[in-house]
Amino acid sequence: MEATVPNERPSAEGPATFREVFSQREFRAVFVAGALSWVGDYVAKAAVTLLVFQQTRSVALSAAAFAVSFLPWLLGGPVLAALAERYPYRRVMVACDLIRMALMLLIAIPGLPYQAVLVLIFAATLANPPSQAAKSALMPQLLTGDQLVLGLSLNSSIGQAAQVVGYALGAAVAAINPEVALVFNAATFGLSALLLRLGVRDRPAVMSPAHRSHLLRETREGFGIVFRTPVLRAIAVLVFSAMLFSIVPEGLAAAWAHDESRGAVSAGTAQAAIMVANPIGFILGGLLVSRLFGPTRRLKLMRPLAVLAPLMLVPVLLDPPPMVVALLAALCGFAVAGMMPMANGLFVQALPNGFRARAFGVMATGVQVIQGFAVLITGVLADRFPIPIVVGLWSAAGVVLMVVSTLRWPDRQTVDDAITAATRANAEPPEGPAGDRTGEGTADPHSGDGHRRHAVT
Repeated sequence: MEATVPNERPSAEGPATFREVFSQREFRAVFVAGALSWVGDYVAKAAVTLLVFQQTRSVALSAAAFAVSFLPWLLGGPVLAALAERYPYRRVMVACDLIRMALMLLIAIPGLPYQAVLVLIFAATLANPPSQAAKSALMPQLLTGDQLVLGLSLNSSIGQAAQVVGYALGAAVAAINPEVALVFNAATFGLSALLLRLGVRDRPAVMSPAHRSHLLRETREGFGIVFRTPVLRAIAVLVFSAMLFSIVPEGLAAAWAHDESRGAVSAGTAQAAIMVANPIGFILGGLLVSRLFGPTRRLKLMRPLAVLAPLMLVPVLLDPPPMVVALLAALCGFAVAGMMPMANGLFVQALPNGFRARAFGVMATGVQVIQGFAVLITGVLADRFPIPIVVGLWSAAGVVLMVVSTLRWPDRQTVDDAITAATRANAEPPEGPAGDRTGEGTADPHSGDGHRRHAVT
């Protein structure tokens, strides 16, 4: 396969520009297709939640309709993501879009029992892990060097923007007719599939049939490459730590707004402000830091921003008004987004090509589990103690965790060696008979599992 190998590390030159990134035709197709399917997804979440509530008048079942979309990641995200390694990435993404389009059209059938709606939603979201894993693995083949970092930042930002737009549009359309919102979502998946089919070049799968083993073994290898490689493990810890606290204001927004609203704004307005603050801060942080600072400066800023993110939420201990809480949540999102593209860029560059989809599955599942855990635990604590105390102390613990994580960050030579090893492995041709796990050409020095990785040609 013709593969583009990322630069060994971001250059010391100025940052990549939006013009450079969007001049890549394939990236434009992936970017627009992703934006369409994300907006459609959030519209569908709002519509399905209302549809189930209208049928059952049950808040619990309505919440279940919302939460069921997270189940595939929690129950088998890494395994489903590993499937993307076996087939061409474009084919995986197009197939997943078409499957979701068909299932959304079924859900839009008027009068469908809510039990069938829940089952079909679950079936549709099973396509999310392989689709997103394929997209993540494809990105380094479309962009290189600092363009890749900016491209990752743009993808993250459009995902956050889609959340805000999708929820607002979904709530408005669903209030009139939920089925229309679901048909709209099906249309976005159809357009996404068409864009990917016409706008992205077909590439062979990174894992040939000769190199396949058991799917569970391949999944286990994905965990091994992430957590047994020091650089990848350090990045994973940093990302997971950031997710552990940044989601909390959004998750507790409803209760916080109703408990803390003091008449300056309505409880509903306060809730909306707190919920959208982190995504808005994330959008601004990702775009501004990636665009205004060069790669070398961003690398230096990554660890200070990681510590600054939870620190921004510690002042809620003083029980400020909801709008101040929203501002602090936005600053937290800004700091997280500022360090995330650089962390993602290093992760991609230190990762052998044949493990990109599986490693994405591991990371995405970890993020989903950690976010759910954080909201669950802080929600339980908030039943016993004031929300500002819970969030403030939780964030203070996050500062300590981030300081420890940054102090244990690998030195520059270790990072350079990991990127050099991955680059060399990616450039080696496949060799060895079927069943010989030729992986990325050589055994990973940090993996400890002794398997050889299959190469990308």
